[in-house]
Amino acid sequence: MKPAVGQTPCALSIGGLDPGGGAGIAADLRAFTAAGVFGCAALAVVTVQSTAGLRSVRAIPARELVAQASEVLRHQRVRAVKVGALGSEANVRAVARLLGRHPGLPVVVDTPMLPTRGKGRLLAERALAALRDELLPRATLVTVNADEAHALAGEPVRTVGEAHDAARALMKTGARAVLVKGGHLGPASGPTAVDVLAIGGEVVELRARRLAMGDVHGTGCTLASLIAGCLAARAGTGVDAEGLVAAIRWAKRVHHAALTRAVDVGGGMRVLGFL
Repeated sequence: MKPAVGQTPCALSIGGLDPGGGAGIAADLRAFTAAGVFGCAALAVVTVQSTAGLRSVRAIPARELVAQASEVLRHQRVRAVKVGALGSEANVRAVARLLGRHPGLPVVVDTPMLPTRGKGRLLAERALAALRDELLPRATLVTVNADEAHALAGEPVRTVGEAHDAARALMKTGARAVLVKGGHLGPASGPTAVDVLAIGGEVVELRARRLAMGDVHGTGCTLASLIAGCLAARAGTGVDAEGLVAAIRWAKRVHHAALTRAVDVGGGMRVLGFL
């Protein structure tokens, strides 16, 4: 369904600033554009980082974060929200309360905790319980890599079978669907990267050709934001299980194509090729 002329839907990213542009809200806004929606952003975390890695992290005070997001939600046509790095326990709880006031809004919760390279935490360790108990129940979809699934579900995720177990366990938080991403399961899982999606009482495997490449910055941020952007673009059609799976499949196709076009913008990791 196309929006009416002049009625462009928005998607809101709540997350961190990566000055290098490869991850965080900069990556989210590129993904929203790829999905055909207008991107908005509320800043939860300020980082010092580049494609060479993360140097430091500072969480924005929860009151400021909520003020940013509330202003956009009040006055713009936000049709989906993507939540990324939140930094502090206070921010996790504040965002959960904010989303509780917008129960019909599709929410994709990505769960970045540690950087691929560098030092510092994108989510305080003491915030894990609040994330699991207060924010994940607000999610239309939770996206986690193997390490994040381990941190939240409590069991190692090294195989596709263990990814099934983790997805089912995280569904018990109250999230509507959980996507355990298979890229970090490693080459031992074969030439195919398998993402595991728990939804509607079922577990579905989503497969893609594994690409032989080094670290690419911002892949998790971008996939979650492509999904949120697609949901925003389809606003008005409802987000049933079929529609959510379709959005995930579309996002994975676009994401995989951008991975094949990953570009070198300086030292360190490459970034997804949306150029």
